Amino acid sequence: MRVRRTGIALAVPAWVWLTLFFVAPVGMVIWFSFGYKPGIFGTHANDVLSLDRYAEAMSPTFFATFQNTLWVGIAGTVLCLLIGMPVAYWMAVKVRPERRGILIALVLVPFWTNFLVRTIGWQVLLAPEGWVSTLLQGVGITQGPLEILYTRTAVLIGVVYNYLPLMILPLFVAFDRVGGPLREASKDLGAGRWATFFRVTLPLAGPGVIAGVLLVFIPLMGDYITATVLGGAKGNMVGQLVASQFQTAQNWALGSAMAVLLILVITVTIAVGAAIVWLILWPIRRRNRLVLGETPPPDPATPVRELEEVGA
Repeated sequence: MRVRRTGIALAVPAWVWLTLFFVAPVGMVIWFSFGYKPGIFGTHANDVLSLDRYAEAMSPTFFATFQNTLWVGIAGTVLCLLIGMPVAYWMAVKVRPERRGILIALVLVPFWTNFLVRTIGWQVLLAPEGWVSTLLQGVGITQGPLEILYTRTAVLIGVVYNYLPLMILPLFVAFDRVGGPLREASKDLGAGRWATFFRVTLPLAGPGVIAGVLLVFIPLMGDYITATVLGGAKGNMVGQLVASQFQTAQNWALGSAMAVLLILVITVTIAVGAAIVWLILWPIRRRNRLVLGETPPPDPATPVRELEEVGA
């Protein structure tokens, strides 16, 4: 009982922190979403509760933004995974241990730079009069100025750059923990490089892959700085709508309804993605499953001498 009380006491600060900075704010947002905007100068009121703000948030005007946000979130996460996996594998397996610290620092140092500054840097690079556009025109790749800025493509480039370290780091840790002896044992048993990667390394690194996908997809869906700086009107995302409703329109009820819908979209997308992955991997797990059954009893007609030879 004393040990249990000690464990509960140690968990109290974490529960207090979680309650104050997650449960309470999310609860307030949900509560505001059932209200309305009382007049021009009011922000919210909950004397009359309704679901009208959710219907307003799901109007055709805002629904297109939700679709664009989901597309950017899924495409950005997939690109981060495709780019980050070979980089993390190379760092964890091919690079000497004494040089890995330098490479990890090269991944982290840009991530430590201010998020807004990094995004504005891409605005300068992708501008029609920027040096990238001038270089492409000089070598003959493009015939005119680069027309990527303030499009969904620019937003996709920005989010991949901003969130790529969040994918590389957990993948690096996962690949590093697999260890060389397991890969060498797989090769000794006749598996090639690709078979070893897909049947040994990647399954064991699965938790790192899941962590990287969640670390990228969840904050990416709520990002509004990248969309504001690089997207303009064509790269609108839900985060921009939520921020504008709270800061500009002062309609906290509608902004809260949009935020709740965004949380639901993220949760449903993760659940659907997990179900799809499970359905894809289920035949593979079933094929590779080893079933241990009982040894059938010997045939009474079999001579005892043959049974002893078989046992030997």
